[in-house]
Amino acid sequence: MTKLSVNINKFATLRNSRGGDNPNVVQAAIDAQRFGANGVTVHPRPDERHIRYNDVRAIKPIITTEFNIEGNCTEQ
Repeated sequence: MTKLSVNINKFATLRNSRGGDNPNVVQAAIDAQRFGANGVTVHPRPDERHIRYNDVRAIKPIITTEFNIEGNCTEQ
């Protein structure tokens, strides 16, 4: 059976382009789970142009499903 993991990077992209905290990526993760997603995916990048490292730390404690953190193959 195929499972759904919602990638919330685009929520972060919108937030970053607008400034402030709208949309709230933590709330997006909560909503994704509440609406039935089997997981939440993020892909932090060194330049933090999408999801930020602080977002990952804020999201981790509220995840009750799978938390998929995609990585970059860099020496950093």
